[in-house]
Amino acid sequence: MSNSRIAAKWLDDAVFYEIYPQSFRDTNSDGIGDFNGIIEKLDYIKELGCNAIWLNPCFLSPFGDAGYDVQDYLTAAPRYGTNEDLVRLFGEVHRRGMHIILDLVPGHTSIKHEWFVQSMKPEKNEYSDRYIWTDSIWEDTGSLPGLRGISQRDGSAALNFFSMQPALNYGYYKPERPWQQPMNAPAPLATREAIKDVMRFWLEAGCDGFRVDMAGSLVKNDPEGKGNVALWQDFRAFLDKEYPEAVLVSEWGEPDKSLLGGFHMDFLLHFGPSHYNDLFRCDKPYFSKDGKGSAAEFVAKYKENYAKTDGKGLICIPSGNHDMDRLARRLDADELKTAFAFLLTMPGAPFIYYGDELGMKYVEGLTSVEGGYGRTGARSPMQWNGGLNAGFSSAPAEKLYIPVGNEYKEINAEAEMADENSVYSAVRKLIAVRRENPALHNRAKITWLSDGYPMSYIRECGEQRVMVIINPSAQSEFVECAAKRVLFSVGETDVNGGTAVMGGCSAVIAEI
Repeated sequence: MSNSRIAAKWLDDAVFYEIYPQSFRDTNSDGIGDFNGIIEKLDYIKELGCNAIWLNPCFLSPFGDAGYDVQDYLTAAPRYGTNEDLVRLFGEVHRRGMHIILDLVPGHTSIKHEWFVQSMKPEKNEYSDRYIWTDSIWEDTGSLPGLRGISQRDGSAALNFFSMQPALNYGYYKPERPWQQPMNAPAPLATREAIKDVMRFWLEAGCDGFRVDMAGSLVKNDPEGKGNVALWQDFRAFLDKEYPEAVLVSEWGEPDKSLLGGFHMDFLLHFGPSHYNDLFRCDKPYFSKDGKGSAAEFVAKYKENYAKTDGKGLICIPSGNHDMDRLARRLDADELKTAFAFLLTMPGAPFIYYGDELGMKYVEGLTSVEGGYGRTGARSPMQWNGGLNAGFSSAPAEKLYIPVGNEYKEINAEAEMADENSVYSAVRKLIAVRRENPALHNRAKITWLSDGYPMSYIRECGEQRVMVIINPSAQSEFVECAAKRVLFSVGETDVNGGTAVMGGCSAVIAEI
């Protein structure tokens, strides 16, 4: 076990809160959230019970892809504040006994990044091969999209995702063309070192680690992931030597690879084979009270992935993120409570996307903002209160980064904090129960009992065993449960005499 696995003990009971900085809280009335706004609301996050923050990209960028197109990794985006403001944020987070990880985007930059500006030059220089270029403007970039005709350099540049995101060169696991460099060539190795310097800079400044964007995609033509695993093992060795407490959380979706590569935890992706969205985001979600969904394929895949973690269970299941529809697009308040009973009792660190704890809605019909397209409706301003612009900003409404959701008068933090039956109150109670009970911590064991209606499983750590029963459907159900003590319940439930009577849309967490 590496030093980092021992040093990052705070991850054992971490509950993350994801902040999309441009939409969280605006303090200078320009319609865009900022670092000072995050600092202002840290006590809210702590009171909710979250003890860790994932901050989405906050570096200098032309914002063609909401900051995932980085122009300078070492400079905070001026619209959020200065580097000094960001360092102050780190300090304020730590002063509250919390931790913060930054969003690292190592796979590509903006076309405006100085590395790419130099790379486009026809004269050979140290950045010529920082990106992936073909040898001729007429040669395509294989399976990747290409960017061509943008400078006097003869060649096409490989892209990741959007046209303004040229792919950084970490080499090819299986080079097949002359311009495809092997992983150990000088230029791919130089790219690694450049990203290590980025990590050094922000770790020295006080951040606690990184969530790594699309971590399994850096080395190209790597169908089995062996090249990317080796790449991240090199990064992990560097961190273990210089920053052993630095945390790495991967957006990979294959925990057998990511954990082998040295990541502490792996994100369950909303695309691919996980069946994660069978639960929340499909025509018939499992967590709908209609009771017509299915969790069977999700559970089967989860068991498979859990086994690959060698019992560590370090698979993070987020409530959502900036790339997904909000939970409340398809689930009502009662359904959300049962969904959170699941999300906050599973192994791995929970990640709560800002506003999901309120049941914030997806805002329909918006024009794309900064590359959001269909995702834009999940990136609307945080709804703090029922006042001007939902308390997000004092700017005129037309200046807001994205319009505020229509339901902000009813769905806002101020109102829900005062209502003991709100989604917020249920989430707050669930987080407290999770953190107070070792059997619900991130590394504690899970044993599935049922993947139907209701869903049930046992979590255990040491001598403590906890049974979780969740009945999202409107139909009452009976489950055998030898409960010693009920830790949490929502909906109509009766746990007595070895039986749990589960009313419609209900959940129970009981020590057994």
